[in-house]
Amino acid sequence: MHLSLIEPLRALFKDEVRKVGRELGIDEIFIGRHPFPGPGLGIRILGAVSEEKVIMLQEADAIYIQHLRDSGMYRQVWQAGAILLPVQSVGVMGDERTYEYTCALRAVTSVDGMTADWAHLPYDLLARISNDIINRVRGINRVVYDISSKPPATIEWE
Repeated sequence: MHLSLIEPLRALFKDEVRKVGRELGIDEIFIGRHPFPGPGLGIRILGAVSEEKVIMLQEADAIYIQHLRDSGMYRQVWQAGAILLPVQSVGVMGDERTYEYTCALRAVTSVDGMTADWAHLPYDLLARISNDIINRVRGINRVVYDISSKPPATIEWE
């Protein structure tokens, strides 16, 4: 069997795909969705990937994105995501010390994804997101916000 893969749209960038989607009449809820890393959330876990880390990242990312949606900031951001770092630090939960992971939050604004600036999210929103992640995601006791632009950084960490 001799088959060929034909991908006429694979050379398009994210902004161009959105234009095609609008021309086709696809609902804006799909058009405006943030780009998702092709390899999946595994590239947002720096270091060794485990089931436990995937669950932590899924929960942290869901909290983050929901806060962006609830605050009305989701549509102002080109792409956002949580990254689980291979860094553990001491924290205090209740009356006990913890030694848990750090979660980095990344949000950027862009026109085409080729260059991007970090999204200037309101401090009170970042505080709510951080508190929710720390209080609801077992295994994370610290949240940081990435304020790097592209270039020199990229949107994803891996």
